Amino acid sequence: MENKTERLKLLTSLQYQVTQLNATEIPFQNAYWNNHQEGLYVDIVSGEPLFSSRDQYDAGCGWPSFTKPLDSAQLVEKIDRCHGMQRTEVRSHQADSHLGHLFDDGPVQTGGLRYCINSAALRFVAKEDLAKEGYAEYLDLFE
Repeated sequence: MENKTERLKLLTSLQYQVTQLNATEIPFQNAYWNNHQEGLYVDIVSGEPLFSSRDQYDAGCGWPSFTKPLDSAQLVEKIDRCHGMQRTEVRSHQADSHLGHLFDDGPVQTGGLRYCINSAALRFVAKEDLAKEGYAEYLDLFE
């Protein structure tokens, strides 16, 4: 990853609050909650590929939801006890960005998991742009 300090300077206020201060964006008012394009979702800070649109589904919660990550080694799960509840926080491995939370109320046919992720923690790379943006190795996911 490039110099993280320099990359953080490029974030919007909301992106910084979500990824670095564990904030949560407003549901149904974010970039990807209803995205239907094919492509990859990468960490907004590091560019690390995290989720595929093929694993995205409408959970009705107002945030992008996924049944699984591209590679579970790219995520770090931590116990989150804030707000009077216990949840599983999901962070990116390389940049340690707060992404969102993991719940066990996802589609049963795909394993029952729901990765509920803040759009502000992600950058979407459309299928047709994967090669030019350095993610050509993921093109076979969409064939």
